[in-house]
Amino acid sequence: MLEKVVIANRGEIALRILRACRELGIRTVAIYSEADREQKHVFLADESVCIGPAASADSYLNIPAVISAAEVTDAVGIHPGYGFLSENADFAERVEQSGFTFIGPRSETIRLMGDKLSAIKAMQEAGIPCVPGSDGPVTIDNEDAARIARDIGYPVVIKAAGGGGGRGMRVVHSEAALKKAISLTQVEAANAFSNDVVYMEKYLQQPRHIEVQVLADEHGNVIYLGERDCSMQRRHQKIIEEAPAPGIDKSTRRAIGERCVEACLAIGYRSAGTFEFLYEDGNFYFIEMNTRIQVEHPVTEMVTGVDIVKEQLHIASGEKLGYRQQDIQIRGHAIECRINAEDPEKFIPSPGVIQHYHPPGGPGIRVDTHVYQGYKVPAYYDSLIGKLIAHAETRDLALARMSIALSEIIIEGINTNIPLHQRLLDDAAFRAGGTDIHYLENKLGLK
Repeated sequence: MLEKVVIANRGEIALRILRACRELGIRTVAIYSEADREQKHVFLADESVCIGPAASADSYLNIPAVISAAEVTDAVGIHPGYGFLSENADFAERVEQSGFTFIGPRSETIRLMGDKLSAIKAMQEAGIPCVPGSDGPVTIDNEDAARIARDIGYPVVIKAAGGGGGRGMRVVHSEAALKKAISLTQVEAANAFSNDVVYMEKYLQQPRHIEVQVLADEHGNVIYLGERDCSMQRRHQKIIEEAPAPGIDKSTRRAIGERCVEACLAIGYRSAGTFEFLYEDGNFYFIEMNTRIQVEHPVTEMVTGVDIVKEQLHIASGEKLGYRQQDIQIRGHAIECRINAEDPEKFIPSPGVIQHYHPPGGPGIRVDTHVYQGYKVPAYYDSLIGKLIAHAETRDLALARMSIALSEIIIEGINTNIPLHQRLLDDAAFRAGGTDIHYLENKLGLK
């Protein structure tokens, strides 16, 4: 087992990793920016190192600073969490070259799956169904672009090959708008990802967002942990996630899960990973693979009993998976609400001091958060301040427990999106299950 690990992140995921390390007897090093001195995991870690000012570019995204923190503390591993450098292949490579263990996939795997075009090609070769599209770059000078769009049928979507998080995407409804859309997306992609390569896919009208969680070790063992439904989104940002996905039966789960396992074996995958799909009319279409821990991993942990973060640490230590596929059973239903420091109607970030805080409780309730009474939410980072998870024997009971938990939680001094979650928990379509990825934006009048 790794002896000492640098937690190269902040917020609730940093605290989540720290707790997993402590359970395994791993010593921890917290890195933090000047704005994050009061983070809970900084107080709890065995050691802590300030790596720069508040701006992410000068701290959490500063590769030399992160690696230097590992060097000066004699750490042996670095866990990137999610966001920041977690899917940066150059960072993973630098970690490996510096003699440390990167707690995640190999750098070449991150690089393969980080480029959407190379990822799609790899998945096609592995037999994973993909969205019909250009299967390669498109440009305004590419005469094939219009033909491809006609062949697959409008509307189409232009996507950045190096994109993610909903950025670098533009829907096109007619041939007249195609060239302009390609040009604008190229500019946006170059600015956001330093990569202006874009490609084309069929725009699915009412898909759901279904993702499959996998775990793979370096000894050729791979398992899938069922699927999650992450369709409740605003501007491609997930709001509510649940496991298992409503309406996905056991045979369908097994079929897509086994394909994901085969794909992992084909690309030599290691660590935790997530295959993301659009699901429409009973068909799965691969869109990307996240080569890191996901924000929504707790719902899978609740229904399977598998601690995904601890498994990452075991795998990074060179151990074999502690589970076989036949060990994995889906028990009950789990729902997660992302709690953000933002206005629940205008979605404007709401930094400030939390004057009063009281977490909910009761059977099946889990709260993953780093906040506490008196904590100052900084203005420099993502607005996520915690995750509220409810688990029960049935989806209806999980919904009831979540509604109760939302009514009990107290966060005063800042605005949060808790009122939005309460509205959604009362929404008839959401309660019925199976809403598509456009549902929330249509409900909020954003489209």
